[in-house]
Parts: sequence; structure tokens; C-alpha cells
Amino acid sequence: MTDKLREAKPGTTKLGWIGLGVMGASMCRHLMNAGFAMTVHTRTRDKAAPHLAAGAAWADSPREVAERSDVVFTMVGFPRDVREVVLGDAGVLAGCAPGAIAVDMTTSEPSLAVEISVRAAARGVFAIDAPVSGGDVGAREARLSIMLGGEEEAIEALRPCWAAMGKTAIRQGGPGAGQHTKLVNQTLIASNMIGVCEGLLYAHKAGLDLDTVLQSVSSGAAGSVSLTNLAPRIIARDFAPGFYVEHFIKDMGIALAEAERMQLALPGLALAKQLYTALAAQGHARAGTQALHLALAKLSNIDW
Repeated sequence: MTDKLREAKPGTTKLGWIGLGVMGASMCRHLMNAGFAMTVHTRTRDKAAPHLAAGAAWADSPREVAERSDVVFTMVGFPRDVREVVLGDAGVLAGCAPGAIAVDMTTSEPSLAVEISVRAAARGVFAIDAPVSGGDVGAREARLSIMLGGEEEAIEALRPCWAAMGKTAIRQGGPGAGQHTKLVNQTLIASNMIGVCEGLLYAHKAGLDLDTVLQSVSSGAAGSVSLTNLAPRIIARDFAPGFYVEHFIKDMGIALAEAERMQLALPGLALAKQLYTALAAQGHARAGTQALHLALAKLSNIDW
């Protein structure tokens, strides 16, 4: 490892965090709890209040965060937000010193990750795309799966940071590889969520006890993280977001665009996106992904 990329250490390495949403707030806090000095920025300053009370410093722009930090993490909503926050005039790269590391943990476009890496390299900055899977629970419990794209040296330098936020952090390849891997993840989840919701609707219509059904099927071949974590929320009619419907639609759209570019047919993913788009049109764009139950129940006129 070069002198510029020594392993990140609490008390020595200064971190910055931009975006304190459903998952980002917990992830940032884990890094602070690990002993890292933290500078934060988010569009709504009130969201940063708990972090500021715990010792984080506030910055008025992403650029200012970068000017104060050795490593800057971003976790925002959409590719357009990534472009503004990272590449804009007041963005992260504008404030990074040579040798700094910029880490985007947003699920975004692989091509944008490559563009960021190229522009970062021109400034002597290392860029990593590091989308995650695990939802709000995984973020709170620091057991996310982190999918990494970028130079191996930069990724290895941040091992203490990955360990503070997740249980798995694997380099998938060069710039954009982390994003491609996350799109694989979202493709797997998309059709699975249809199955979770349809299975519960079937159980309901058949007059079964849903909690008892879950005890049987979740430990068998049908078991999945979505079934274990989200089916109980559906039964309880808890549609609060662990991951927003609108963000899932965004992810599926990116995956389908990449599939079209590769001349790859993904009909299951296309169907899932249509169903989620209908769910958003029904007013549930800011609900959690388990709210797909509502759109599927409506198809069969089930009031549950």
C-alpha cells in the first residue's frame, strides 16, 4: 500500500458523509461509533441533528465535506443526485485533495460510476462504487452486503470502514462492477417479492393462519431474506419504508436499460417493474417495497 493509501484508522482518518436517509443515517453512525471523525451534509439539516449531537461536524456543501475529509461517502437517491453531489461545481470531486477517496454507496448507473472514476483519476483521487443490500434492518444492525467496484488498493485501505457497516464486503472488479452486482441483487429480489406477496395472498384466501404458514415455509426451500423480514410486515400491514418503492423502480429501470444494452431479455424483471410502477401510481411511491402486496391484492379485489 502506498503512503497515500494507508489503512483508514479511527482518530487519524477524517471521514465525510453525504445523505442521511433511511439507511445512510445508520451507516454513518456506525462509522462514528467506530471512532472516526465525521463531517456530514444532507439536504435537510434537521436530519443531521442526531449525528451533530453525537459529535459530527456540519458542512454547507458536498465540496466543503470533501475539503475537510480524507474519505467521502455519498448515499443519495437517484443517479441525477449522484451527478450533482459528486461531479457538480460544489460537489465532492471539486473539494477532494489528491490521494483522497470518494465512495458512492448509492445504487446508480454503472456508466456513471465509470465516469466518476475517470474524472476522479484526473484529479489524483480514487473512486469506489459501493452499493449495498440489506435494507433498513441491515443498515441498523451493521450487517449489510457491500458490493465494491474500483481499484483494489483503495478498497483494501477502507477495510475498517466496510467492517463497521457490513458483514460482507467483496470487490467485484473495476469501476462500475459494484453497481452491476447490485443490479443482479435487485433482479433477484424483484421476482422474489412477487412470490412473497402472492404466497401470502393465497394463504389468506385459503383461510390459513398466516403466522403459522410462515413458520413452515420460511424454513424450507422457499425461504428468503424477503420472506423472513418483509412477510411479517405485510401481515401486520406495516408498509413503512425499509427501502422506498420509488428507489426500487429506479433500480429496476437501470437494470432493464443495461439488459437492453447487452441484448438480454429479462421478462420477470420487466413484469416486476410494471407492478411496482402501478403501485407507485396508486400513491405508494414512498412506501416500502413490501407494499407490492397492496397492488396485487387490488388485482383480485381482496381487501387486506
